[in-house]
Amino acid sequence: MLRLEKRPIPSRFWLYATPVVAVLLTMIAGGLLFALLGKNPATVIKTIFWDPLFGEFAWYLRGQLLVKAGPLILIAIGLSLGFRAGIWNIGAEGQYIMGAICGAGVGLALYPTESRLIFPVMILAGALGGWAWAMIPAILKTRFNTNEILVSLMLVYVAETILAKASTGFLRNPEGAGFPGSRSFSGSSFPAASNPELIAGSGLHWGGVFALLMGVAAYILLQRHILGFQIKLAGQAPRAARFHGVKPERLVLLCMGLSGALAGLAGMFEVTGPAGKISIDFNVGYGFTAIIVAFLGRLNPLGIVLAGFIMALTYVGGEMAATNLGLPSAAIQVFQGMLLFFLLGVDVLTNFRIRTTLLGVK
Repeated sequence: MLRLEKRPIPSRFWLYATPVVAVLLTMIAGGLLFALLGKNPATVIKTIFWDPLFGEFAWYLRGQLLVKAGPLILIAIGLSLGFRAGIWNIGAEGQYIMGAICGAGVGLALYPTESRLIFPVMILAGALGGWAWAMIPAILKTRFNTNEILVSLMLVYVAETILAKASTGFLRNPEGAGFPGSRSFSGSSFPAASNPELIAGSGLHWGGVFALLMGVAAYILLQRHILGFQIKLAGQAPRAARFHGVKPERLVLLCMGLSGALAGLAGMFEVTGPAGKISIDFNVGYGFTAIIVAFLGRLNPLGIVLAGFIMALTYVGGEMAATNLGLPSAAIQVFQGMLLFFLLGVDVLTNFRIRTTLLGVK
């Protein structure tokens, strides 16, 4: 028989080995899935993880990695602060959507004005939009002790409804011949509100810059600032945190607000950059995938930056596999879900060790 025995202290080995083992197990299980779909597992894994970095079109696909990794990193860093404190914001997808709507709405309200101040104002509006949407579950949590997991998750569907209404109603392009979607922010359509590549062909735009800066800032916060200490203490020892003077209500408002603001920023940078406009299918699940990125990076900001690029590989490589190998796009989503499944499963070994019992003898 097998049983789990709690470790006296968490294992440092499994703390760092878990992401590596989880990725390897995901490749094995994913290979079996691809084989069942009639595809060569080795070819699919190579297409997903190797070709975007070293394949024939790697010069272009490496730029796409930055495009995909930017919003994942930005959202995951915000989520990780709350997760470390035991505050579970699962609704970053809704905050991402609302940040995009608010940022785009401010920009479209100023169309066709040309001013260097428009884009900074849109950044502020995007952050405030995500922050305000995150404040709903935060305030309900602190005032009525509601479950922030359920409330934040349900608000995702409300945000998606507002997105559909914006695309077909109050933000729809009046010159779009009745088609859903807002005016375009890309190219020369509205230069003052666009978020173009900073270096041609690199895929780097202001969203990627903010993601990397927030990674460094969050690391400094957790390692060098009293607030970072309080966040970690609240998650590891809530009673000790209260004796230390940490107020749980303020921490909930702070962590939820930060994660919502960063998710809103990600949405604003996406709608003015790669997406180019508000549309019904604007959201592609970054808010949910960022949860995997946060845990894959061990809730460490620098680890999250690396995990964001790994997850971006599954997006870019998955699109290549779907195009070149005829792999269903849903299979890539299952593949990403496997990664979270194995990550959480293997993570048990950080705090528990496996013991065997045979005929009553340990």
